[in-house]
Amino acid sequence: MTHAAPVSPVDRAGLRQRIDKALTEFLASQRAWMAGVDDALAPLAEAIEVFVLGGGKRLRPAFAYWGFRGAGGVDTDQVVTALAALEFVQASALIHDDLMDRSDTRRGEPAVHRRFAARHRAAGWGGDPDGFGDAAAILLGDLSLVWSDELLHSAGLDPHTVARARPVFDAMRTEVTVGQYLDVLTQVTGDTSVERAGKVARYKSAKYTVERPLLLGAALADAAVEVRTAYSAYGLPLGEAFQLRDDVLGVFGDPAQTGKPAGDDLREGKRTYLVAAALETTDGAGRELLLGGLGDPGLDETGVARLRELIDGSGALARTEQRIGMLTDTALAALAAVDLDTEARQALVDLAIAATRRAD
Repeated sequence: MTHAAPVSPVDRAGLRQRIDKALTEFLASQRAWMAGVDDALAPLAEAIEVFVLGGGKRLRPAFAYWGFRGAGGVDTDQVVTALAALEFVQASALIHDDLMDRSDTRRGEPAVHRRFAARHRAAGWGGDPDGFGDAAAILLGDLSLVWSDELLHSAGLDPHTVARARPVFDAMRTEVTVGQYLDVLTQVTGDTSVERAGKVARYKSAKYTVERPLLLGAALADAAVEVRTAYSAYGLPLGEAFQLRDDVLGVFGDPAQTGKPAGDDLREGKRTYLVAAALETTDGAGRELLLGGLGDPGLDETGVARLRELIDGSGALARTEQRIGMLTDTALAALAAVDLDTEARQALVDLAIAATRRAD
């Protein structure tokens, strides 16, 4: 029960292919509608297709699906289509996040705001190319959030079933939005506490990556209270562990696997648990060096390497890895304490391992 299975839980039951099929069909219908409005909307349709269909781990629909199955839900294509709506919430969050962080790339491709700024320059249009790119990214992120609603409601589920899931879906989208604000606020206030870093991680990523998708699946299955309680006890620590792994990769990850330049989190000034832990145990010149490099968009590879060495030497990397392990163990213990469908339980165990040991 502690080793990932040969077949990823995202691929079992044909899940990834079914999610991609639902997304492809929905996006094709939206492209057709947009074409009827104006031919100038074609690049917008293409951009969201590339973003949503061109990458993504599909972890959130997978947690929701296996949460649904674990609670006794009967598999249907309508359920899978409804859960695919989570990919549009994710797209919205990432498009806006890249804009706020002024990131150049996402999944090895130009970030959406960079993509549209480049289009502006190539066309020789008037005005500021970067301003146009920013506006397009804001609107495309908003459109993705709108489409998450539309896909959930148009999936073909019984209205009463959708109504049960609606409060979870709404809470999730509210939480990730306020979590993003807390992240932005933390960067400008310079709050370096571990407590603040933990809260940002919990609301910006942890809850909407694992706990809320699980509870969404549970709501669709009309799960018992004890199942929903166990899902929260599993999902919250696991979601935090997922975000901590993301924080580690943001500093120490291989760009060939993460799709983002090495050290991007440092250039963006992210006050993550990893950074907060380093600042707790570093003083003098080391602390000054770390604070001086955080948020410096001109930080070069040598500067990134120097900060990596400092963070590692402070014990913060080891401390973060230890916390990832502890949180994962806590999550798995909560899962073991509730009666679930056997296949779904194993899938959720394997998802926990995949989410916390990933390299991208």
